Amino acid sequence: IGGFFTSVNGETHNHIARLNSDGTIDGTFDTGTGAGNNVWTIQVQSDDKIVVGGFFTSFDGQTHNRICRLNADGSLDNTFDAGVGPDANVFKTVIQDDEKIIIGGFFENLNGQSQNRVARLNADGTQDVSFNVGTGASASVRALLLQDDGKLLVGGFFGTFNGSAHGGIVRLNNDGSTDNTFISGSG
Repeated sequence: IGGFFTSVNGETHNHIARLNSDGTIDGTFDTGTGAGNNVWTIQVQSDDKIVVGGFFTSFDGQTHNRICRLNADGSLDNTFDAGVGPDANVFKTVIQDDEKIIIGGFFENLNGQSQNRVARLNADGTQDVSFNVGTGASASVRALLLQDDGKLLVGGFFGTFNGSAHGGIVRLNNDGSTDNTFISGSG
């Protein structure tokens, strides 16, 4: 579980914890000091590693700007390095079959480069520059849904995506380009 909390069942757990099926704390999941601020999204990969996104700029006392990956036991996965990371909230993450990670949120930059509110990371956390959304979303991205065909539905508070009217929903091709066969209108 992730969110605004700093304790669960009377125990300190900063913004993230794992519960057993009966609701008790899973003591084998140790995130150290946890997230430095709110956790908005958690996705478990096929190898049981856990991608965490949110509003935090640190995790277990280490600098991790709004995205990090944990091992199955809750410890930081140091093989995942998103660099400087996004400059604002990550609200949603999805993991592709190839373990690439798509992030959506309120950010306008990723690693100091313009990247408006949706981006794709390689499995090691580096930016996948082959995923190009152009000018991206004009406002916050709050929902991502990966379709079986690899296309991505993107939803949020934006009126335009890559300069065209899309009224809060757009579908992207696997390379990040807008799928113009999906007519979302002006909202």
